[in-house]
Amino acid sequence: MYVAQVIALLAVVYIVVRLINDYRRGRIEWASLLSWLAIVAVFGIVAAFPLQISNEIKNVLGLGRGLDALIVVSIGLMFLLMFELYVEVDRTKREITELTRKIAIELEEINERLEKLEKKL
Repeated sequence: MYVAQVIALLAVVYIVVRLINDYRRGRIEWASLLSWLAIVAVFGIVAAFPLQISNEIKNVLGLGRGLDALIVVSIGLMFLLMFELYVEVDRTKREITELTRKIAIELEEINERLEKLEKKL
């Protein structure tokens, strides 16, 4: 086993422990925990068996070298994760905008009621 493999597997163990702790503290949800554990598991499997997996991917994709196959697949997965992140950020942005509007409308209504009360006094 190469040093890079040992480092990668140690990183996998650290990430798994961190994910479990974050889930226990309520920082991430169950679905996110499962998603990240699946991604980390794939990373761990690739770290443990890099030559075999890269050769299989190379054969499936028809590329010349195994490392090229791993890079192509990694870039594709990163784009998928970036798209998921973009969708989540956009949804959160819309929710914040909607909440801000609701708060502004309610604050205006409260101010109008206060002005009416002040006039009565």
